[in-house]
Amino acid sequence: MAIKNFAFSPATLKVTMGTTVTWINQDTDAHTVTSAGSGGPLHSAALNTHATYSYTFTKPGTYSYLCTIHPFMTATVEVTR
Repeated sequence: MAIKNFAFSPATLKVTMGTTVTWINQDTDAHTVTSAGSGGPLHSAALNTHATYSYTFTKPGTYSYLCTIHPFMTATVEVTR
């Protein structure tokens, strides 16, 4: 997953259970990958340029997330069996 131009790309990623997704910050500003709402599994630190964050999705469902520094940056991972 690319983080560039103040957006997550692609905005919707479809994967199967067991897939590890890695986000790479390609912007000069720091960004986070943080689950929307409480209790979600995604909680990255602030990612500087070229920093990465990975998470393995083990349960099916729709995971919405955002950048807490720039809350207009939102995206979704859809996980199927």
